[in-house]
Amino acid sequence: MKKKSDISAFTRRDLLTVTAAIAALGALPLTAGTATAAERALRIGIIGSGHVGSALGGVWARAGNEVMFSSRNLDNDKQVAAQVGANARAGTPQQAAEFGQVVLIAVPYSALPDLVKSLGDSLKGKVVINASNPMPRRDGEIANQARAKGAGRFDAQLMAGAHVVRAFNAVPAAQMASAHEDPGKIGLPIAGDSKALPLATRLVREAGFEPVVVGGLDMAKYLMPGTPLAGDHTAAQIRSIAATLK
Repeated sequence: MKKKSDISAFTRRDLLTVTAAIAALGALPLTAGTATAAERALRIGIIGSGHVGSALGGVWARAGNEVMFSSRNLDNDKQVAAQVGANARAGTPQQAAEFGQVVLIAVPYSALPDLVKSLGDSLKGKVVINASNPMPRRDGEIANQARAKGAGRFDAQLMAGAHVVRAFNAVPAAQMASAHEDPGKIGLPIAGDSKALPLATRLVREAGFEPVVVGGLDMAKYLMPGTPLAGDHTAAQIRSIAATLK
């Protein structure tokens, strides 16, 4: 039986690798003499430019990243990009998936199968942050399937070949737009593919939250509304709660 402190499916080597990679990313600003802000900027494709996508995309663009907003309504995406201003543009979901080094998905969970199918191989090899939650009353049977398997594992099954991480699933969109005003006050749990965690951690921090990696895809089931890790918590509180979960 695993100890309670063993909160993820990672091996010790996985955790050490992720920790080292995150530390390396965090050290990048110290080398400003050799790497400009433009060189550090990420290209981020946003698929779903509603409250969540527009809030996060706006914060990331203002932090210096290049962001492309997309949805089923290109006119709306253009309006969102115009409001954000510099570093923002609009495109189709296919264009956003191809554009982004990182892709944020923020659409109703029931839309995921058709969306992923329409994107073909565009997500393969990419870091994909899925902020969508499977809600049975809204999304129907696919939400029941995702919850039964675990949202993280189900995401990885849907998006085979992508490096999936779940984040921004259990805090309101209003906080996503404002957390950067008082950075680090609110903790944000992250769970996912170890290859996705360093970039996801960086973007969580740029959004103003204090990122807390709680484990692999198996732990993603605890990141949704109504679960122990949902809501306002400090990073220390998240670590304490996560240590009781398995």
